[in-house]
Amino acid sequence: MERKHGPYTIKSSECLHRDEFVEMWLDEVVKPDGEPGRYATMKMKPGVAVLALDGEGSVHLVRMFRYAVGKECVEVVQGMIDEGEEAVESARRELREELGVEAEELTDLGLVDAVTSQVFSPARVFLARGLTFGEPDRESTERMRPFKVTLEEAVRMVLDGEITQGTTCVLILKASKMIADCEIRIAD
Repeated sequence: MERKHGPYTIKSSECLHRDEFVEMWLDEVVKPDGEPGRYATMKMKPGVAVLALDGEGSVHLVRMFRYAVGKECVEVVQGMIDEGEEAVESARRELREELGVEAEELTDLGLVDAVTSQVFSPARVFLARGLTFGEPDRESTERMRPFKVTLEEAVRMVLDGEITQGTTCVLILKASKMIADCEIRIAD
């Protein structure tokens, strides 16, 4: 069934793969210039990303090996939103699982689409404050090493290319700017 998709016309769509995390599609399209073409896309479940900021101005990050890029990456706490779960609930769950943290306050800093050309993977991003630390409850496949740095050091790591994961970069820079502009405080 033919349908419009922005300036494209989709002639047909074929699902190449589907599992609990991702769908991969191949569409036969008419491009905006009228020429026929193919477009491959990947649709991920919506997720959350959380920057945990303690009262001393340090952020709590994780180092973990990421299979797709074949290297260890520095990231904020992240995960997919479970079926029937609100984004804020998912953010709290991911904080507990990955860092063992309970947060008094979660500030919603908006939505990030980290890769838009061929991947649908929206992430609701949060700043967590008023942190209480306990024991993490990680999934068996999660091999991560938590660490903390000052927010200023995290910004430097983004700008120097030590942190490259898109959602993490956006969240660190956005939180830093909002704190600098006195829109939010490090601690209340």
